[in-house]
Amino acid sequence: MGILDLFSLKGKNALVTGSGQGLGAGMAIAFAQAGANVTLHNYDKVLDSTVEEIEKTGVKYICRSGDVCDRAVAHMLVDDTVKEFGSIDILVNNAGTIRRAPAAEHSEEFWNTVINTNLNAVWFISQYAGRLMLAQGHGKIINTASLLSFQGGILVPGYAAAKGAVAQLTKALANEWADKGINVNAIAPGYMATDNTAALRADPARSQAILSRIPMGRWGLPSDLAGAAVLLASDAGNYIQGHVLVVDGGWLCR
Repeated sequence: MGILDLFSLKGKNALVTGSGQGLGAGMAIAFAQAGANVTLHNYDKVLDSTVEEIEKTGVKYICRSGDVCDRAVAHMLVDDTVKEFGSIDILVNNAGTIRRAPAAEHSEEFWNTVINTNLNAVWFISQYAGRLMLAQGHGKIINTASLLSFQGGILVPGYAAAKGAVAQLTKALANEWADKGINVNAIAPGYMATDNTAALRADPARSQAILSRIPMGRWGLPSDLAGAAVLLASDAGNYIQGHVLVVDGGWLCR
C-alpha cells in the first residue's frame, strides 16, 4: 500500500459532533473528501452550505440535531451512525461552547454550561462509542482541544478548565485503549475565524494583539484542520496515540 493510500477513509463511517458549521464542518468535509460516510450534527440545524460540500463528494451522509449534553441525544448520534452506515469507525468530539466573563463574576450557569458541553459530553459520547469500538476491535477518536489546553487564557476560566481536561482525558483513554485497536488523540486549533471568536475579531485591539503573535499573520480557517483530522482518522496515523496536535499558525512557538 502506498503512502497516499494510507490517508484514504474509503469505507469508513464517521460521526462529527458540532459539524453543521465552522471547524466541525471543515473536518467532516475533509473526511467525506477522503471517502468516509459522515453523520453531520449541530445543536439546531446543519447549514445548507455544509451539506452541499458533502454532497459533492458522493459519500453517504445523515444530518442530526440536538444538545450533546443530553445523554439521549449523545446515544442517538452514535446509534444512528451505526444504523445508517453499519459501524462507527471515527468519532470527532467537536461540539463546544464558550462563555466570557471575569473570574470573579463568572456565573455558575456559565461554568456549568461550558463544563457540561466541552468536557462531560466528550466523556459520555467517547465512553458510549468506545464500547462499540472495543467490540469491533478498531476505531479512531479525535477530540477538539484548544490552545487553552496549554495556556490559561483571559476571561474564560470554565473553557480553559474544560479544554485542559479534554487533553488529559485524551491521554487517559489512549492509555487504556491503544492496545485494543483504538486511537485516541486531539487537535488543538489556534485562533480560528469561527462564531466562537467573532467577539475577538470584532474588537480591533484584541484582534490586532492576537494577529501580532501568530507568525503566519492570519486567523485560521476550518479548512486548515483538514490535513490533521484526516491524518489522525486514517491508517497513516495508526502509531499516534494520546497526542494533542496543535494547529495554530505558530502561536505557541512565539
